[in-house]
Order: sequence, then C-alpha cells, then structure tokens
Amino acid sequence: MHLPRSLAALSAALLLAATMPQLAQAREIVGFSDPYSSGTIVVKTNERALYYVLGNGKAVRYPVGVGRAGKQWTGTARISGKYLKPAWSPPEEVKRDKPSLPNVIPGGSPSNPMGAAALTLSGGGEYAIHGTNNPGSVGGFVSYGCIRMYNADVLDLYSRVSWGAPVVVTR
Repeated sequence: MHLPRSLAALSAALLLAATMPQLAQAREIVGFSDPYSSGTIVVKTNERALYYVLGNGKAVRYPVGVGRAGKQWTGTARISGKYLKPAWSPPEEVKRDKPSLPNVIPGGSPSNPMGAAALTLSGGGEYAIHGTNNPGSVGGFVSYGCIRMYNADVLDLYSRVSWGAPVVVTR
C-alpha cells in the first residue's frame, strides 16, 4: 500500500514522537490534597516529583531529578532568584570532585548544567531548581542537591512562580 506523501510524513513523525525517550514537556495537572497554599513548590524526593500548588485540590506535577545518596536534603526555602540561561559556577564541593571544570560556564552553553532557566533557593546551601542539558537524568537520584527539570518544564515553572515563593522539600 502506498500512502500519500504528506500522510506518510505524518505517520513517520508520529512514530518518531511515540518512541522518543524525552517528552518535550512532562508536566500534568493532578489532584493534590497536601495542606500547602497556592504558589508553594513541594518537592517529594522519593517520588522524584515537584508539585506547584494551584489550590482547590490541584497542582501541576513535574518529573525531576534529585540529590543522589548522601546529597539529598529536606527542609524549607524560598525562591530568591529567577534566571534565564544562567551562567554556572561550580560550588566548591563539585569543583573538588571535578577539578577540571572551568570556574564559570556561560549561560546558553551546551555544557552548562543549568539548562534553560534556574530558580535559586534561599535558606543555606547553593541549591537551585533548574533545567538540564542532560534530559536523561530527569527522574533519577543524580545531583548534588539541586532539583533538575526538563528545560520545557522549568520554563513553565519559571513563568508561574513568584520571587519569595515557598519551597518545601520532603523525602
């Protein structure tokens, strides 16, 4: 059977999309009954999920990469900064483990692990919620404590979240 050229192209595109390992965006609106006010970010480390609370029993759920064994943390913080295509300076601990890293990786560079955007967190530590240049790491226990998101998802969260928004990280 011979398909018309446009239908064959569409069929090939759909097959490719169905087999791609990374979704362009993996967020979804879900029921959420935890007692947090709208605008709060809740990271559930064991679920490897970040919830942006909408209120009225709903939240946007995003898959995330979280701290690996010995690098995880729990507690509260606030969004202290919002950056698009941020430059990255490796924290001392990362630099100690990987001394060959440059002192600064420019924003937008394919080797920059911050991806498309970063939301920095106050409250001790050098942690952020950020995109990634390694989408295969989303969903794993992979970082030094930062929360990694698909670039499309961190841009969506960036557009929703306000400076000073509360962040709660649980096991």
